[in-house]
Amino acid sequence: MHITSSTAAIVTGGASGLGLATARALAALGAKVTIFDRNEQAGEDAAREIGGLFACVDVTSDDSVAEGFAKARAAHGQERILVNCAGIVAGARTVGRDKATGAPRAHRLADFQRVIDINLVGTFRCIVGSAAGMVTLDPIDADGQRGVIVNTASIAAQDGQIGQAAYAASKAGVAGLTLPVARDLMSEGIRVNTILPGICETPMMKDLPEATVAALAANVPFPKRLGRAEDYAQAALFLIQHDYMNGECIRMDGAIRMGPR
Repeated sequence: MHITSSTAAIVTGGASGLGLATARALAALGAKVTIFDRNEQAGEDAAREIGGLFACVDVTSDDSVAEGFAKARAAHGQERILVNCAGIVAGARTVGRDKATGAPRAHRLADFQRVIDINLVGTFRCIVGSAAGMVTLDPIDADGQRGVIVNTASIAAQDGQIGQAAYAASKAGVAGLTLPVARDLMSEGIRVNTILPGICETPMMKDLPEATVAALAANVPFPKRLGRAEDYAQAALFLIQHDYMNGECIRMDGAIRMGPR
């Protein structure tokens, strides 16, 4: 899809990290970008920076997502691009041990459910809301293309580590829905792809000790560094602009394959 000044785009989780880098990249190409995020201050700041719009959206709420789409479309028109970056990371063993007493400690089901609700169900909720609007648009090329959706999974979907049952399951779900949703939407001219980022420099990493981050980077075959948010944005633009990419899940990870821990 060729991005022009008339192209409307929505980026969920766009106030920071991978989403912010993608919002910046889309705006730099002229797109009218709306950022969906729960962080109001960061979202307003990001929207101001890129000359876009911010909508305070909780992807676990039908009403909040619907209100976000309505606000974006009132300002920019129906979006042709949706990039889903909203998500959380959580860690807990299926059954662990209390460090003080050694007593068994089971994974809380509510914590598992929360990760699934945000990362997987939230992504699907936004896909459905966006695609329902995209199908009303006129095609923009001879192939009948109307829109494109890019989702964010993780290499944890394939290389889930100790303590990542909830996170890996949620991201495997995002990867797993990619092809069937692309097939669902093929007759409507909407493409759907998913990126599986590796270990990236994002706000989620900011609390880790420097030595830990260096060790993680050293495990990447090449280049020996953590992924950057701009790397993700470049991959997202590729999937948006390459009209023959559909139903694909691509790893963006420097060839790393994660061990158990």
